[in-house]
Parts: sequence; C-alpha cells; structure tokens
Amino acid sequence: MPLKPNIFLLPLLLLASLFHAQTTYTPKGIDKLSAKADSYLAELNFRESLRYSREALKQSIAIKDNYRIAYAYNCIAGNYDELSENDKAIYYYNKGLTYANKTDNDTLKNWLNNNLGNMYFFEKKQYEKGIAYYEASIHYSEKTADTSQMLFTKLNISWAYFDIGLYDQGRPYLQFVNKNFSKFGRKNLRAARLLLNGMLESHDRHDKSAGAYFRMAIDTAKATKERLDLSYSYEEYSKFLAKTGDHKSAYYYLQQFGKIKDEVYDSEKLKRAASEGLNLELDEYKRAVDRIAAENEVQALSLRKSQIIVILFIVSLLALTLLVYILYKNVNFKKKTNAELLQANRDLVAAKEKAEEAARLKTQFVSTISHELRTPLYGVVGITDMISDEHKELAKSPHLNSLRFSAKYLLSLVNDILQINKIEEKRVVLENHVFNISDEISTIKDSLKFIANRNRNEIETEIDPAIPETLIGDKLRLSQIFMNLVSNALKFTSDGKVTISASLVKNIGDKFHIKFVVKDNGIGIAEEDQEKIFDKFVQIERKENDYQGTGLGLSIVKKLIELFDSQISLTSDVNRGTEFDFTIAFEHNSHKTQEIINNIEVDLSTAASHDVLVVEDNKINQMVTRKILQNNGYHCKVVDDGLSAIEMLRKKKFDIVLMDINMPIINGFETTRRIRLFDMETPIVALTAFDKEEITEEAISAGMNDIIIKPFESVKLFQVISAQISKRREAEGSGVE
Repeated sequence: MPLKPNIFLLPLLLLASLFHAQTTYTPKGIDKLSAKADSYLAELNFRESLRYSREALKQSIAIKDNYRIAYAYNCIAGNYDELSENDKAIYYYNKGLTYANKTDNDTLKNWLNNNLGNMYFFEKKQYEKGIAYYEASIHYSEKTADTSQMLFTKLNISWAYFDIGLYDQGRPYLQFVNKNFSKFGRKNLRAARLLLNGMLESHDRHDKSAGAYFRMAIDTAKATKERLDLSYSYEEYSKFLAKTGDHKSAYYYLQQFGKIKDEVYDSEKLKRAASEGLNLELDEYKRAVDRIAAENEVQALSLRKSQIIVILFIVSLLALTLLVYILYKNVNFKKKTNAELLQANRDLVAAKEKAEEAARLKTQFVSTISHELRTPLYGVVGITDMISDEHKELAKSPHLNSLRFSAKYLLSLVNDILQINKIEEKRVVLENHVFNISDEISTIKDSLKFIANRNRNEIETEIDPAIPETLIGDKLRLSQIFMNLVSNALKFTSDGKVTISASLVKNIGDKFHIKFVVKDNGIGIAEEDQEKIFDKFVQIERKENDYQGTGLGLSIVKKLIELFDSQISLTSDVNRGTEFDFTIAFEHNSHKTQEIINNIEVDLSTAASHDVLVVEDNKINQMVTRKILQNNGYHCKVVDDGLSAIEMLRKKKFDIVLMDINMPIINGFETTRRIRLFDMETPIVALTAFDKEEITEEAISAGMNDIIIKPFESVKLFQVISAQISKRREAEGSGVE
C-alpha cells in the first residue's frame, strides 16, 4: 500500500492539544485540532481522528478558510482510506482538492493529488487515472522546488508500478528516490524505500540482496514503529520466501502480516470509526441541504415562488413535528430526572439527619462521660492535696504521689478526648495573647521535669535571640502542642536528652515565621509507623511501667498545628531518635501588644476574708471545696441544692456564690435565674465538670458571672473570686446597679 502525506507533513501545525468550546474560531485553534486529528490517524485511532477532523472542518467552514477546509477533508479521507472505504475516501479527497484549488498552497494540492493517485491506482485499478494524479502531484512539487515532496510522490509511483508488475516503468522513479534519499528522505519513509528495493531485487532475481533489503525493511519498520509498513514488509518478504522455496519461513511471515493487520483493523475500532463517520456524513448532508435550499431560494425569486412555499411548508412541518417530538422526549426526561433528583434529595436529607443525630449523640456522650469522670477526679485530686497538706510526713510518699499522678493522668486523657472532639467539630478558635517564647518554653520545661527525672532525661532549650521579645498569638494552643510533643519524647527516651528549639526563619511585615523543633535521642519510630502515628488512637510501642495513653496526643498536635495554617514534619531513625518540626507565623506589633496588655484585667485587691456560698450536691466535692476555701481564710457555707441556696440568699448576704450545674431538684442554671429575680448584685460563678464551651452561652443567659471547670488549680479559683468581688465593689462605688 502506498504512503499518504497527511500524517507526516505537518510543518505548519502547532503541537497537539485538546480542543475546547469557544465562541470565536481562530486559525490557530483549528490548526491544533487538525494536528490532533493527524496524530490520532498516525496511531490508527480512527474514532478520535474523525472526531477532531469533524470539529476542525466545522470551524474552518464557519470562518470560510479554504486551506483549512481542504486540510480537514484530506485527514477525513485518510481515515476512510485506512479503513478501506474507498468510495468515501475518494469523495472526501476530491472535496479537499476542490477547496485546495481555491488557494495558492501548492503543497496541499500535491498531497491531495498524490492521495487520489494512490486510490485510483491501487484500489480502483484505474492505472492511467492514478498515474495522471501522480504526475499532477509531481508537477506541484516541482513548482514549489520541493525535492522532499517530489521524492515522496515518486516513491508512490514506483510502488504503484511494482504492484502491477511493471518494474521497468517503476525503476527510474525508485532510482531517483535512492539517489536523493540520504539528503531529502524522511525517517518514516526508510522502511518503504528498503521494501521497494527488496521487491525490485527479487524481480531481478538477486535473491541475496533482496532478502537483505526485506529484513532491513522489517527491522527499520519496527524501530520507527511504522505498523503499516511493517505489515507490508512481512507480506512481501513472505512472497519472496515462498518464491525461493522456503515455505516454512514464508508461512511464519504471512502469519505475522495477518496478526498486525488484525491488530490495526480490529472490528471494534472499525465500529467506533463508523460511528464518527456517520456524524460526518450527517454534517455533509446538512451542508448539502443548506446549499440546495439557498440555491432554490435564489431560483424561486424569479421562477418558482410557489414551489419554495410548498417546500418551506413541508420543511417547517417536519421541523415542527421533530420539535414536538423532542419537546415530548425532553418533558418525559425532565420528569424522570426530577423524580430521581427528588428521591436523591430525600436520601441525602435522611443521611444528613442521621449524620447530625450521630454527631449530636457523640457530643452528648463525650460531654456526659467527661462530666462523670471529672466530678470524682475533682474529689480525688482535692483529697490528695488535703492529705499532703495536713500530713507533711506523707508529702514524699510514693503511694500518695502515684495516686496524685494517676488522677492527673486520667484527667489529661479526658481533656485529650474533649480536645479532639472540639477540633473535629470546628469549635476551636485561635485567640490572641501577648507572650514571650522563651518564657513559654521554660514553663513547659519546668512542668515536665517530673517526667524527665523519672526516665533520667535532660531537657535543653535553644532560643534564637533574633526572635522578638513579645509576640501575639494563641500561646495556650502552642503550649498544648509543646506539652504533647515533649512529653511524648520523654516517654520514649531513657538516659537521654530532649531538645526544644525555636529559630526565626523570616519576617514579612508584622509576621514573624518561627520554626520550632522538638528532638530526642530515644528509641525512634520505624519507617512503616511514621505515616500512622498522627492518626487517632494509634499506639506504636509501650514501655514497661508506663501508661500507654489514648493515642490522641500526636493527632491533637497535628490538628492544632493545622489551625495555625502550618504542617508538622517528622524525621526519625530507629534507636537514634526522632525530630518533629513545624513553622508558625506570629505577629509582632508594639501598638497592638500594648492594647492587649491594657485590656488584661489585673486584680489589685488585697487579701481579705470573704463569705462564700457553695452550692454542691456531691458530699466529697463539698468537703474538698470547703477545705480549699477555709485553708485560705474564706468563710464558707455549703448547701446541697438550688432551693436551699435560694432560701439561704434570702436570709443572708454573701460576697460570692460558687454554683454547681448538675444538681437534683433544680439545676444550677435555673437556680441562678431565680436568684437574679431578687438579687442582681452577688457574683455567681459556675463550678462545674462540664466543658466550658458547652455551657458558656446558657450560663451567661442565666445570669452567671464566670465559669471554673473542675478539677481546678486553687490559684485560679482565688483569682476568679477576687476579680468578681472587686468588680462588684467597683460597681457599687460608681452607683451602677
């Protein structure tokens, strides 16, 4: 089979790219579509090639570009040529030649004449007509002085003559090809040239050189991945071997020919191409109808107006019928689609409600469990501190210290669960505080000395002096990050060192980007475990005499760092140590820092004895709270429920009320509301095991002044009491009611 130039000669085209919908068609965009069509044709992907060619043709017609119309028709014809649909190929080649003749582009005329020569000579067996087209192709190549094009066409003419056994007529053309190939021949023509030389040598009975040419043609076609040339080479080599008597080898190469032919022209590919071909034919039919209608309209102006009216009526009737049918189908389709969408929406709403219910139950469960755990923990921690204060000889008792540590450890686990639940529900919002990096890290170091001493570890700190003395950011969340990372490092390190470092990376305006590193020389983390340690409830290894924990610490760290718009990185080697690092941008602004400092409430009151009413139903918690208050010089009165508190406040004036929330008869919120009906002055502070964020809104609505979460540090309690009493006295002094 001869060669066609529409695949290989693309010097004017840009690289292939996918076409997209556009309102204005441009030559550049059409060239991209044509290049893509040619590329798919080279890969014998007829369906895609026809699809892109069709789009290129449509756009070319829209902008009335004859050159690109001819080019698109040439590619379409090339697809049908490869599919052996000869009549369609000739039809589209002729369409392309018609438009090419309207241009000055002789190269395109050369291609189309060459391709028509192939069709008439090889497929239609109209040899004279085929040769005439070849001669026309050579004429245009000579006209453009394009030796490469001339070589291409003469290669096809020689192939044509050899195919019908007229070797002497084809010999001069092949000799021209051989003479000029080294300078003007293209890579994709190498296999074809070698194949034709093999055919000529075989005809001349030069069997040795013929066999060599055929084998070189096969090797070259494989190297250049020219599948069609490879199949032709297998076919001609098989004929040559059969002629020389090597029937076994001839049969083998005939099988190879059939195999490649089947791969190239598989039925599914032909079926897909036929589908795209039908679309092209419909486009051609539509254009033909439009053209005929236009011609009829011109003729009707002078000759047959009545006939045009009839034709227009029929066309309109058909169009109306088609439109009604389409509307009918659309209505049915919309009804079906709407029904499906409504059902899908109902399913989504149901799924959303289930998910929200599950989330609500989860939050309620976590809140309830945390409350029920914090309440006895308050008693355990408080009684432990009481024993330590009242019995100094037990202060260093390992049993007492173990009890205190276990209680605080259990409290930290409860806090971890609450923290991860808040983060997942996006209830954590970063706040701005003024702080000093060095002070914060020193506080962390001091807080974790107990854990460090237990494993005989040292904690070292390295602070970059370039970091500003004061920064603005959420220091509480930063402390949580360090507490988890450093305690985790101490847990998995023995007789070693944990280093906390902070270094200034860059500053942009008021933003100072600080890199934090927590590094240890402990047991390290295996590579296969490094991806999962940030997952919830993951525990890699447990040391003897140590708590395994919930596996939430690093998960909380990762999520908190993400709140700062940052990411945590991990580097670790087994038995050599682990390093975590992350970078956070903090603000440094002197005016803003001073403003925040000025807004901080400072307790300037002196220590004094105050009357405190404690409303608490739990006997152990009553004892702990009373003891804490009395040990610090406060007068304390305790009642068991809200009604008793209301009765007590009607009889006596108290400086402050510490109100539990979860009580029998009436809860702390309702108790506060009833108190506020007759007493708007006495500060009421919620003393509860509920999470603060869960009750803040209702507490404020009920009339409470502040909230303290149990268990608490005594210092925190006294600060709140002092601050609330000071506010009340200031209000009384200024006459505010």
